Amino acid sequence: MKGLYLLLKRFVKPYKRFVLGAFIFNLLAAMFGAFQFAALEPVLGVLFGTQKVIATKPAELALTVGSLKDNIMYQLSDIILKFGNEKALVYIGIFLMIMVFLKVLFTYLALYMLVPLRNGVVRDIRNKLYTKILHLPIGFFSEERKGDIIARMTGDVQEIDNSIMSSLEMLLKDPLIILMSLAFMIYMSWSLTLFVFLILPLVGYLIGKVGKSLKKPSMRGQNKMGELLSTIEESLSGLRIIKAFNAEKKAGEHFEKQNSDYYHIMNGLMWRRYLAHPMSEFLGTAVIVLVLWYGGKLVLSHNSALTPQGFITYLVFFYSIINPAKSFTTAFYAIQKGLASMERIDMVMLAENNIVNKENPIAVKTFVSQIEYKDVTFRYQDDDVLKKVNLTIPIGKTIALVGQSGSGKSTFVDLLPRFYDVSEGQICVDGIDVRDYKIADLRGLMGNVNQDPILFNDTFFNNIAFGVEDATLEQVEAAAKVANAHEFIAATAEGYYSNIGDRGGKLSGGQRQRVSIARAVLKNPPILILDEATSALDTESEKLVQEALENLMKNRTSIVIAHRLSTIKNADLICVFHEGAIVERGNHEELLALDGIYKKLHGMQSF
Repeated sequence: MKGLYLLLKRFVKPYKRFVLGAFIFNLLAAMFGAFQFAALEPVLGVLFGTQKVIATKPAELALTVGSLKDNIMYQLSDIILKFGNEKALVYIGIFLMIMVFLKVLFTYLALYMLVPLRNGVVRDIRNKLYTKILHLPIGFFSEERKGDIIARMTGDVQEIDNSIMSSLEMLLKDPLIILMSLAFMIYMSWSLTLFVFLILPLVGYLIGKVGKSLKKPSMRGQNKMGELLSTIEESLSGLRIIKAFNAEKKAGEHFEKQNSDYYHIMNGLMWRRYLAHPMSEFLGTAVIVLVLWYGGKLVLSHNSALTPQGFITYLVFFYSIINPAKSFTTAFYAIQKGLASMERIDMVMLAENNIVNKENPIAVKTFVSQIEYKDVTFRYQDDDVLKKVNLTIPIGKTIALVGQSGSGKSTFVDLLPRFYDVSEGQICVDGIDVRDYKIADLRGLMGNVNQDPILFNDTFFNNIAFGVEDATLEQVEAAAKVANAHEFIAATAEGYYSNIGDRGGKLSGGQRQRVSIARAVLKNPPILILDEATSALDTESEKLVQEALENLMKNRTSIVIAHRLSTIKNADLICVFHEGAIVERGNHEELLALDGIYKKLHGMQSF
């Protein structure tokens, strides 16, 4: 239960008042439930004619079991003497009804207090997990499947709700019922209760062995569900390719194998889980038989103060702890399953984030001088992706990066906004290392337009105004006009408040790109990072997007990853990357005159 304690310690603190309230109401419910069973003994005594009448009024009422019992028995005796046994049964019945009403009332109030606790903890876990995902470095997700991350946010969080949080009711209620019943059992017969204590640890050990065996298969099941969701996500994203290559059969077989593996894992898990109820019921019955044998022996031998009606009442108390004990063991199984899900969530929650603000970071709002890459080396694992790169980018200049795929261009620009940190060397903005700035301020200086525009399933307005607080419709329209997007947006049914679909699926490639450019225009950053957006577009769309990019780049410092060399002829400086290093640099004419890699690339594209 250490894992459960650590989980509750982390997430229950804001809801302590609900825990306290639930505990108090459960305690009251357990007390009135015990009084309800305690009333059985005089009922049976009246029915069997063995109830001793107490004619002398006991001492003043005290908060002890003996004092309560003597005063209740005196009142009952008084009723028997005045009205007879039948009338006494009516009064006992009314007393039972009152006790039951109070018990169920406090039980409901305890559950009422647990609702905000249960839902609040699950909400907080989901919020913290989502926030952690947003703040983790991009490198973390290159090693994780997107579907598995989704599985942790959905299936694993739901499993915590279904298992751990739903078990809190039993954890706060059942131990109190068990303790209250045991207290009455010890009072009624300590020797019989001692016999029960000798048997119960063995039963608990057998049940615990089954519970502990659930955690590993539960972890395997959740991992396999993550793989299943990844496969589904990849299949939906790549459905066009699957159909184009007639790969439906292969994709189906791959999914069926993973689904079959999940089927076998869950079979083993649920077989063990369903063993809990019959096993606990059988062991509970065995214990009752043993108690019935030993207790009956004590009563029949007259070696105990336990009366026949007292023994029956004792059995009722004992039976009243069987169901809570069974519920407690069921909760134990469920918690083991939930803790396996929490371990998977913690793989994300406790993941190290090395892209953080240093102590007392520098605030920055403007860019006034230059960007410098000084002996920058970067590696993901062991191999260097960038090797001793040096480059100075003065304010207002356009720098183009060209080279083969995998030569280090994208990594070069990703280091500037600190999507990754350099392994060696440093990057300076206005003479200060980027690691010394506030991350939010540093990224606030930059705007990104990617080759594959990243849009959200929302309106044109919200996509363009994304990340800009309190943007007005007039500002959004002005940005769209600069990006050559206003005309097609205004032609839609609801204009700027039309939804663009999942990832902008209702738009053409050129329209998506122009919306992305409008977003960068509205942000109005001094530094632009452009992963050339025209490489996958038709000629007409390319012309419109290129015009929009030129409008965007006016009077800004721009770093452009160029795929079509024809689009960067007018760049102030062109850097040619090869195997993680800048091997050539100059303007278009100078690089052609060098007769090197750039000329070779230019010749291939011209051809």
